[in-house]
Amino acid sequence: MATIKLTVEPAAILLHGEQGDRSIQYTAAESSAAIGQRLNRELQALGATAVALRTPTASRFSTTIIELAGKKVDLATLITDQTNIPVYGQRGHGATTMEDAVALAGHHLTYYGVFGGPENYAQETLLTLGNGFIGLRGAYLSVDANQDNYPGFYAAGLFDQQTTKIAGHNVENEDLVNLPNAQFLQVSVDGVPIDPQSAKLIDVYRDLDMQKGTMTLQTIIALSNGRHLDVKAEKVVDMVQWHHYAVRMTVTPLDFTGTITISSKLDGSIQNRNVARYQAFKSNHFDIQKLAVQGPDATLLAETKSSQVDFVVATRLHGADEWAGQADGDVAWQKSSRKLAAGESWTVTKDVVLFTSLESVNLETQADRLLAVASYDTARDNAASVWHRIWQTADIEITGDITSQKLVQLNIFHTYVTASPLANPHLDASVGARGLHGEGYRGHIFWDELFVLPFYTDHNPLLAKSLLAYRYRRLGAARQNAAQAHYQGAMYPWQSGMVGDEQTPALRLNPITQQWETDNSYRQRHVSLAVAYNVWYYFHTTQDILFMRDQGVEMLLSIAKFWISAAQLNPQTGYYDITGVMGPDEFHEGVPGKPAGLTNNTYTNVMVVWLFAMLATLQSQLPEDLWQASAARVDFTKEDQQLARDIANKMALNVSPEGIIAQFQGYFDLQPVDLAAYGEKYGDVHRLDRILKAKGDSPDAYQIAKQADALMAFWNLPVATVTDIFSDLGHELPADFMKQNLAYWLARTTHGSTLSRVVYSALAVQDHQPELAWQLFSAALFSDYRDIQGGTTAEGIHLGVMAATLTVVQRDFAGIDDRGEHLTIDPHLPEHWQSIHFNRLYQGIRVDFLVTKAAVTITADRPLTIYIQGQPKNIPASTPQTIKF
Repeated sequence: MATIKLTVEPAAILLHGEQGDRSIQYTAAESSAAIGQRLNRELQALGATAVALRTPTASRFSTTIIELAGKKVDLATLITDQTNIPVYGQRGHGATTMEDAVALAGHHLTYYGVFGGPENYAQETLLTLGNGFIGLRGAYLSVDANQDNYPGFYAAGLFDQQTTKIAGHNVENEDLVNLPNAQFLQVSVDGVPIDPQSAKLIDVYRDLDMQKGTMTLQTIIALSNGRHLDVKAEKVVDMVQWHHYAVRMTVTPLDFTGTITISSKLDGSIQNRNVARYQAFKSNHFDIQKLAVQGPDATLLAETKSSQVDFVVATRLHGADEWAGQADGDVAWQKSSRKLAAGESWTVTKDVVLFTSLESVNLETQADRLLAVASYDTARDNAASVWHRIWQTADIEITGDITSQKLVQLNIFHTYVTASPLANPHLDASVGARGLHGEGYRGHIFWDELFVLPFYTDHNPLLAKSLLAYRYRRLGAARQNAAQAHYQGAMYPWQSGMVGDEQTPALRLNPITQQWETDNSYRQRHVSLAVAYNVWYYFHTTQDILFMRDQGVEMLLSIAKFWISAAQLNPQTGYYDITGVMGPDEFHEGVPGKPAGLTNNTYTNVMVVWLFAMLATLQSQLPEDLWQASAARVDFTKEDQQLARDIANKMALNVSPEGIIAQFQGYFDLQPVDLAAYGEKYGDVHRLDRILKAKGDSPDAYQIAKQADALMAFWNLPVATVTDIFSDLGHELPADFMKQNLAYWLARTTHGSTLSRVVYSALAVQDHQPELAWQLFSAALFSDYRDIQGGTTAEGIHLGVMAATLTVVQRDFAGIDDRGEHLTIDPHLPEHWQSIHFNRLYQGIRVDFLVTKAAVTITADRPLTIYIQGQPKNIPASTPQTIKF
């Protein structure tokens, strides 16, 4: 092990190692990032495996804060994120050993310093706490919504609709409602309020403990008279009493005696203002029915304007004998004061409860009962206990890459913030594409479930089942959607919210031109195939026949009936066409000069063929009476069955003579585009569609793609399954088709969706292109952490890519694949990863995997047969088995 001792001086960084000493000179004009790049090159050249900081820390809150070029910088973030080298300091709060540094880097998300604008919005998103019912953004306690801060508060499934006149059209927008801000606590010193926006914050450290589900915000504030105040704020969302969250503030004058006042606010003037593109829409979504203050308690009762959902937000303060309060307009205020001497601390806690008429009755009574027993300590203990159980069954441990470990844990954490085992079985909700973390995509549910639900199925199938129930309850709405579009069966909407009708807005804003454009993305009918895939995967992995009897088969047959009616026999070709659709690539809404929509989108057509084949197999596996009862409920006849077989045998697909898979019929006739040239001219071209439209052009005319589309079926299904579909339909793909197609499509893809690179990375693993796979995976893994999509993390996480990276780690890197007849293992670890360790459920068996480059160790709680690189291996119960490769 090569531990480098590092000392920071005013104009130089000194490195002390076994190979000798080195010095890095810097000037005050250099940025910390530029200095960090040079430092990291030197550390890597020295073969450093750890850095021991010998300069005393410049912060009360971390051992690794240094003064660099006139600014305070977290050396751990500067080094570890880029090099995977852990950093620890001498003494104080934080990492003082290498073991501490590894744990802190792997299990905590930390930010040091003051940030503003979209950057701080994005950090608030990643610091969000939640329990599947509540989502609480990671803002400072004492801020209102403004250009730098957004203290959003959301409840799963709570939507409201408003209609706004836009460009001469009445446009309905259904939003996940931003609820009254109840976390607000503010400090005043001798009557002067301390506002993070205007106060001089000389030391700021925010820490998300992903292991325990808590967030801590620590600040040292310099007052105008030169004195200093220490303010520590803590948040926790209760994972057991899931209607409850709590905040705690501790105030300490460091070098003065003064009168400290802590003010609490329950703010009902809140609107939905998280997303700049939505500012033209009406965004006030509830009317207050009651606002009351009594001693330490405050209560707000309201009703959403259109959806007419009642909700109550109630708070109780602890930490003072008396609270003065008043309700003023839409805001309830409470405050208490006391005199503190230097070094004396005062702690105030605030319990917040939320009940809605969607999941509860007698809302105020319920709120009173919970407040009577709720406390910060209880919420903290409940969160720690439940998160401990979650990590026991859902954790993925990676050795050899600290940064990947942290980001994988971050992604796991936020999947369980969005949906959790205790709350979601009681809710009528699914997972929105942006989690419970912001207002992007209005909180709606998309096809992103395709990437998310399999992870829940692997680790907590009851949670996945509760999310599938959201789709089942909206099966009637899906049938209405199909009928309105003149189809049979059930057609799920591209954007789903409260009731399951189509919530794709009629217009969308192009932020480049500031012009409103027609939104045709509702044509992405493939969302129904995502629902079908998740139903199949859940049953395939769990063998839950009762679910199939009560819900699953009915959903599958209803979706199949829709696609039977959508596929039309083309008398000229003798093949079935599916027209008027869009694929995952949202750049193409049609072909110039042709009717609206696309014809024979390959992803859609392949998945329809798979659906029909899967149903035939499923019918042979399930009891006949179960199948017939479900078929009768949806009027799925023998004629439908025969039509499905005919369509599956004669589905139109388009492949070039060289074996390049066309995205849709006519794609090869479009104009080619030089993405590199556009990049030189415009810089960021991930939304090239907007750039083209700003020029009066259309992406429909060009060979470009927003994301993986033509190859998307290879994400869902084993390669052999997809190639067999092509072969059965008369298209023999060449042996190197994947290599050819990856090169072809990557040259035309702008990665305008975070879901793009992660899909291509999995395909690169399958094609044995490790460098390409890592390049794409690494970018996907950093999607929200580095906010690579132009500031959109400010509007919420990208839940789909977060969960998809976990699938790549488990299914592609570790090689644990359950999509075929058997559970198989064929690992492809990244070069610098040493091992991957996780456990999961497979058909009711808990299986633990430790995968290295040389061997896999498997422990199962019941006997199991696994195919390892094609060879069957019997795994006895409760006895670890190590198999070398």
